[in-house]
Amino acid sequence: MMAASDRPRILAMAGSMREQSFNRKLLRHAAGVAVEAGAEVDVVELRELALPLYDGDLEAASGLPPEAVAFQERIARAHGLLLACPEYNNSIPGVFKNAIDWASRPPGNPFPGKVAALLGASTGGAGAMRAVLHLRQVLTSRNVWVVPAQATVPHAAQAFDESGVLTDSSAQKQVAAAVEQLLQQIGRMGAG
Repeated sequence: MMAASDRPRILAMAGSMREQSFNRKLLRHAAGVAVEAGAEVDVVELRELALPLYDGDLEAASGLPPEAVAFQERIARAHGLLLACPEYNNSIPGVFKNAIDWASRPPGNPFPGKVAALLGASTGGAGAMRAVLHLRQVLTSRNVWVVPAQATVPHAAQAFDESGVLTDSSAQKQVAAAVEQLLQQIGRMGAG
């Protein structure tokens, strides 16, 4: 077992505001896998960030809102990111993208050099694949290295039991592979 100071630190966040979101359930499962593998996980609740809509005029007049600075600091403390993205109209939910936009602002942009693993669940047959692809593009543009393995869960209403536990064995394997690659890459980068 690693010393607490040697443990990889993961910031985990689902891009949904819904209390019973399938992506929050998927993230909970993935965070548990990461903890079992020895990681320390900081789960960020998107709703609790309380970020205003990104506005360049607001930023120019007042600087970054305190909520954005606090979010940047949480990301900066992490070695890696574990993100679960729902699919709204074939893309990233606006509130999730807004959080990323605020966090990426200088001078405290914490994204360059981070590593991320992506997850997504949807009730449709594509399993949030299109949103995960868009999220991959956004993060890559911020100099985040996104691991190749990802977990996309189609027909999410059947993938979880009534208590919110991920029961789909294929999805469980995908999550395990994504978390494993995330932790391996963090180790290669000398963190954790």
